[in-house]
Amino acid sequence: MGAFYVAVLPHFIPAGASHLGAGVLLACVHILLAVAWAWALIAFARVLRDRLNRPSARRFLDRVTGMVIATFGIRLALGQ
Repeated sequence: MGAFYVAVLPHFIPAGASHLGAGVLLACVHILLAVAWAWALIAFARVLRDRLNRPSARRFLDRVTGMVIATFGIRLALGQ
C-alpha cells in the first residue's frame, strides 16, 4: 500500500504546498473514505442479514460465486 501513496498521491499535491503535510492529509482522506465505505457495506449487510441467511439465498450466492471463479479459471487457462 505504501507504493500507492508514493506513486499516486504526489500528482494531487498542489505546487508550493508542503509535500509532507499534503501527503498526510491525502492519506487521511483516503483512510476515512475506506472506513466510511466499509461501514456502509456492513450496515447494508446487517439490513439484509435475514434475507442473506436463507438457504435459497445462500445457494444462489454460492452458484454465482462458483460461476465467477470458474469463468476466471477458464479465461486463465485459455490465456485470454
